[in-house]
Amino acid sequence: MPSRAIGTSTIAFGLVSLPVKLYSTGESARRISFNMIHKECGTRVRQQYICPTDDVVVPREDIVKGYEFAKGQYVLFDDEELKVVEAPKSDSIDIVSFVPADRVDRLYFNKAYYLGPDKGGARAYRLLSAALRATERVAIAKHATRGKEYLVMIRPHQDGLLMEQLYYADEIRSFEEVPLEDGEVDEAELKLATQLIDQAASDEFDPLTYKDDVYEKTLELIEKKIAGQEITAAPAEESKTQIIDLMAALKASLADSDAARKPATRAGKRTTKKSSGKSSRGKAASG
Repeated sequence: MPSRAIGTSTIAFGLVSLPVKLYSTGESARRISFNMIHKECGTRVRQQYICPTDDVVVPREDIVKGYEFAKGQYVLFDDEELKVVEAPKSDSIDIVSFVPADRVDRLYFNKAYYLGPDKGGARAYRLLSAALRATERVAIAKHATRGKEYLVMIRPHQDGLLMEQLYYADEIRSFEEVPLEDGEVDEAELKLATQLIDQAASDEFDPLTYKDDVYEKTLELIEKKIAGQEITAAPAEESKTQIIDLMAALKASLADSDAARKPATRAGKRTTKKSSGKSSRGKAASG
């Protein structure tokens, strides 16, 4: 089934206008959510806004938006004023520069959208994708929508284009805020750590080898509950003994990794011997 577009826009590429459609790159329906239910009657409860000063339920028509400029002090805005304050929805993605593809730090990546050509935009769409791929550059652009102006990056993806929403520089927290303790890297420990990495190393990332175990387990328990079965918590696994010594921990990790591989090899050899033995007896019997 073809994907359904979640929005439309127009990429301003020089004097070229490229109409595009935006598609989600993920499936939000995978998220399992629970509703708030009245335990006594099984009805889903409604959310209400309560004024703590007047102790009354405030209807939506009596609610306005306000900005807190000081503790407990708000300046209020009506709908017309909000239209002036908020960025207008221009339905345009304006490219402002082209930068080398490897110069955008992944720290700035927020979320991604697939871009597909809208009516009449197929040739320009293919051209922009091919030009970005040929120059090994990405397009940095501004996208105004839903009252905000977003910084985005457009890059070639397979046979088309991908748009990644970026954080602004002032939205990124400095790593200097992360407290770090002093510590030295021991050469012997480094050697063991690299060996441990090499044992689990792979030349490629294959997302198909990973699955969301918590999601699948949750669905399984929900199905049991729907079927009228009781669900109980499984016994908690005993935590492994904590090894304080880093060198000992590395050696133990390497030993566990080796042990996990060797039994499979020995079992394979035993299976081969049994198979050849049966074949030999079969020939003797038939002779």
